[in-house]
Formats: sequence, structure tokens, C-alpha cells
Amino acid sequence: MLKKELEIFSFGDLLEHFPYRHVDKTKINKIREITPQTDYIQIKGRLTDFITVGSGRGKRLVAHLEDETGVIELAWFQGIHWVEKNLVEGRDYLIYGKTGFFNGKPQMVHPEIEVFAPEKAGGKVFLEPIYPTTEKLKAKSLSGRQIGKLTFQLLSQLSERDVPESLPDYLLKELKLISRFEAYQNIHFPQAQSDYDQALRRLKFEEFFIAQVRLNLTKIQRHKSSKGVVFEKVGDLFNLFYNKHLPFELTGAQKRVLKEIRTDTAKGHQMNRLLQGDVGSGKTIVALLCMLLAADNGFQSVMMAPTEILAQQHYNSLNSLLAAMPVKIALLTGSTKSSYRKQILHELKTGEINFIVGTHAVIEDAVQFNNLGFAIIDEQHRFGVAQRAKLWAKATIPPHVLVMTATPIPRTLAMTAYGDLDYSVMDELPPGRLPVTTVHRYETARASVMDFVRTEIDKGRQAYFIYPLIEESEKLSYEDLMQGYEQVKSFFPEPKFWISMVHGKQPADMKEANMQRFVKGETQIMVSTTVIEVGVNVPNASVMVIESAEKFGLSQLHQLRGRVGRGSEKSFCILLTGSRVSEDARERIKIMCATNDGFKVAEKDLELRGPGDIEGTRQSGMLNFKLASIVNDRNILETAKAKAEEIVEADNELNSAENLPLKQYLLSQKGKTVWSKIS
Repeated sequence: MLKKELEIFSFGDLLEHFPYRHVDKTKINKIREITPQTDYIQIKGRLTDFITVGSGRGKRLVAHLEDETGVIELAWFQGIHWVEKNLVEGRDYLIYGKTGFFNGKPQMVHPEIEVFAPEKAGGKVFLEPIYPTTEKLKAKSLSGRQIGKLTFQLLSQLSERDVPESLPDYLLKELKLISRFEAYQNIHFPQAQSDYDQALRRLKFEEFFIAQVRLNLTKIQRHKSSKGVVFEKVGDLFNLFYNKHLPFELTGAQKRVLKEIRTDTAKGHQMNRLLQGDVGSGKTIVALLCMLLAADNGFQSVMMAPTEILAQQHYNSLNSLLAAMPVKIALLTGSTKSSYRKQILHELKTGEINFIVGTHAVIEDAVQFNNLGFAIIDEQHRFGVAQRAKLWAKATIPPHVLVMTATPIPRTLAMTAYGDLDYSVMDELPPGRLPVTTVHRYETARASVMDFVRTEIDKGRQAYFIYPLIEESEKLSYEDLMQGYEQVKSFFPEPKFWISMVHGKQPADMKEANMQRFVKGETQIMVSTTVIEVGVNVPNASVMVIESAEKFGLSQLHQLRGRVGRGSEKSFCILLTGSRVSEDARERIKIMCATNDGFKVAEKDLELRGPGDIEGTRQSGMLNFKLASIVNDRNILETAKAKAEEIVEADNELNSAENLPLKQYLLSQKGKTVWSKIS
């Protein structure tokens, strides 16, 4: 039963089935002390009555407990039969749980309840552990309390020798950490709060530290074993473009990233670098300079984007930047005409084409390179591992890889989920970019929002209206969009105004044609679902209205906002919502209105949703910690990361006598850990 319900297969698993809180069972409160601010509380009283009411889903067990100061109602909605069987009217009970008020009277839902035993009250148990369990286990008399008894029994039979140390001795001394054995004792059965805090700190550090050591060992192994092409020089093409055709002065962040890539590509190991930069931070220029660096050393480059729209856009912007340069660039997507496709395939093989931009069409078997040396993957979380691997197979020595993302990844997440990649951040916007003003408006203010959009269009600008995709139903999304389109049309009638509409149901060529009309300024308004989230670059668009903004996630709102503010004019993002907005949605909207900084938005998103839901996190158990939290334990994570790097750099085989406990622990864990997948 424990195996099936809680995945407890061994004594080690039982030791690591940690209590989720501890209760000070020496303190008994009175019913009259309960206020709306009261949280968890323990009460001793007499059970006066209990009754099952309702039926079906509304069925519940209601009981009343009284002490000399008042009465509290107890309610159970699950496990009713089991609870009812164990209740006796007129008996004294100890109850523990979270209090609330129902119809103005104190109530406790699903309290922990046990018969009151005078000898236990005020005894020597300081903090009693409360363990996660399930209704099925409770029905088999394996409540959290029973699990506690099993754990207590196990710990009483163990000695220091049975729980081998995983951390080097010098690290324990330096960081004032208690031993592993002591930590397990005190995380379960602390005698005081300070004992518990020390145990928690020690075990959280261990979780982060072991994960970071593994990442660093993987990284070193990769650097040792992955042969890479060598870019020996910065040549004529790079210098010509940098000195004569660069449209603006590079930011400090762009220069720093280029230097990191330049160093990586000269080492003879395959580069694997994640480049993270907010929308509009100038990643494309960095990518272009890297491609020129590859060309100077006789290598071809490929840039792979997740959608045709984005591939087309990258191609257009690279093509215009390279107009005066002696290099050849081509675009290959699913809709490339077959005659032109043949020509591209031929010129790629002969080496006439220096740079190819495309969708996953570039990884098809027919695509052969003459000498591929550099691969850029944009928004990599949209590609599967197998797709990326196909790209590496197109060269004898795998190309250097630059993975670009405009989805800001919080630093703590990057340290854990992407720790085996080299990691670059572009945290500056190019000069002349103005921050986008973001405001929240309710549906009741629609008329004034439309008036504002009209004044912007009258100035010669363009506007977006974005509608949410309703996940449950493509049909509903379509109806929602069509309704919105008609509404926008009624405010902006033809022929004075022209509107483009884009959605997922349209054929690719129609979608592209509607996009291009907006890009060229032939239409002033774009009505769309979130298909434009990545990749439409219209510097003249200065307003974005996001309809039903409460239905969007934070990172998606931020990505969408990045479509405006790309020119030199002041831009605006208007978040339109209904009058009833949930607390979570209100918080998201507040953050959007408060900051344009993608990294702050991402940190907040991580806090609100937790790491498992952040788009683009890798399918890796690096985030699957039992005690540590990358949101709340950043200081411990920073220390663990620094120490892991220090140790692995000095002794990358972990062969020294002092690092032996760590090596033995890692070997004992090999193959045991089944990492869960992150969505």
C-alpha cells in the first residue's frame, strides 16, 4: 500500500517521506480564543453530537465539540464512513486543524482528531510531525500519525554509521552544517524549533549541492568529450560588417555575449550556449555576427525558427542587414516552391550558400551541408530533442550551438534547469527604445479605449487586438475572435480603416498574406489570436489591446507586449478585462502595469506558478526537490552552486580523500533517481 500510494519502497524512502509541518502539541487553546485571524490550532473538548447530512456530492459529516468557553462545529466531506465509525458521543477529544467561520460561528473542516489521553497532554513531545498521507491509507489505518510511528521506530534503530555522509567534512565545518544522520532525526522529531531549522537548512543545501555537482560533472564531461570545430580568426567579413554596416552601436551586453561566444568557438570543444534576452534586446544582431565569424573560418550556418512567420521575419531582417555584404543567404520552409528548393539544396551542398534560415524543414534528410559549423535555434523549447539531434548529424564534427530565447528565465531557474549549458544574458535594450506604457481597463471603459486607439491610428500608427485561445475548444476560440472582429469593425468601419485578421484555422498562405498586409502598412489594425506572440516585427505598431487579459499567463502577456514598442514612438499596451477578476489574475495584471523588465516578470511568474509550469523549462528533474524551493531558498541555492563549482573545478574526478564521501554517495544514487518530467 505504501509503495502504491506514496512510492515508499525502502527504509531510505521512508526517511525521505518528510513531514510537511510540526505541531506544538503541548499547547491547548480555548474555543473562545478563535478569531478570523487564527490559523492552525489545537483544542480539547467533549463531542456532544454528530450527524451525516446531505447526499451524493453534498454529503458531509457534521459534529460539535464543546469546552467550558464555547462550541465549535467540525465537518468532514471525505472519509465520512471511517471517521463516523471512530466517533463516540460524550467522549473527550483533542482536535487540531485550520479554523474558519461558517454562518458567524467557528468551524474546523477535516480536523485531525484523537481521543484525549491526560498523560499525553503536556508530555515531552515538543513538535509532533504531520505527514502527507492519502484517504486510501487512512482507511487502512495508515494515517499521518501511523507513518510517524513507523519513522520513529526506524530512527530509534539506526546509528550514525547506517546513514552515510554525502558531504565532505570540510564543507560541513565551513558552512556549520549538522551531520546527515542528525539532520534526518531533527527533520522528523525535533526537540526544539532551532533543531528543525538546522536540519532543514542542511537537507535543502544537500539537495541543491548534489544537483549542482551533477550538472557541473555533466558539463565537464561534455567539454572533454565533445569535439568542436575551431574558429581560429575574426576575419574580413566580420570586420567589414562591424565597421561599415552595423546599424547602431552594440550595447555592453551584446559585446559581452559576443566575447563569450568568441572564446567558446576557439577552444576545439562544441559550444552549447543558451542566450537569453528580453524581447527587443538585439539577439538577431549577435546571431548574425556569429554567422559571419563562422563564414570567416570557412563554415556555413543555419538558423532554425519554430514557425514560418518567424523564419520569414529572421530572413527578411538578416537579408536587409547583409544587403551590401558578399555573402549568400537563403530561406527554406515547408512552403518553399520545389524548383527553388532544388536550387537551395544544390547550393547548400556545394557551399555557395553561407547562411540558411528555416523552419524544421532544414532538418529533413534531403538537406545536406558542405561544411556546417554554427547552428542557431530560436525559441528552442518548441523543438523536440530528436529534432535538434538531426541537425547535429548534418556535420562530421557537430556544429557549435547557440540556443536563443526571448522567454526570460529567472536566474534561479536557469541555474537549475539549464545549469549544464553555458549561459548568457542580454539585459540591456538598444538605445532609443522607449518603455511601453501598460494600463488596465475594465470592459466598461471600452468606448474610451477605442477612442484612444483611433487617435493613435490618426497619427499614422497601427494597432493590435489580441484574443485568447480557449484551450478546451478551437470552435469557441474562433467564435470569440469572430465576435471581436465584428466589434472592432463596428468601431473602425471600412473603407476609412482596414483590418487584417489572423488565426490558427487559416491556411498558411492566407495567414502570411494577412500578416504581410499589416507589416506593409496596408491595414491599420491586426485582429489576432496569440499566433503573433512570437515574431511579428512592425515598428509602426504603437498600441496593443489584449482582450480578456485575465485569461493569459504572465509570460504570455509579456511576450505579446513585446510586439509593440519596437519603433522610436511611444507605445501602449491596454489590458482589457471583465469586471470580475480573480485574485491571481489581478496580481498578474498589477505586475504587468508595474514593470517592463522581463526578468522581473519571470521571477514573479516563478513565484506565482512554481517551476513546473514555466514554459520552456527543460524536461529534467533538476527541479524535483523534496524540501528545497528555487523560489524561496535562493541564498542556499547560490551557496550550493558556488561550492559545487569550486569543488568540481579543483577535483573533477572527485578522487581526493576528502571528496570520497561525495563520490560514494553519487555512485550509490546512480540509476536510482527517476526524474519526473517538467511540463
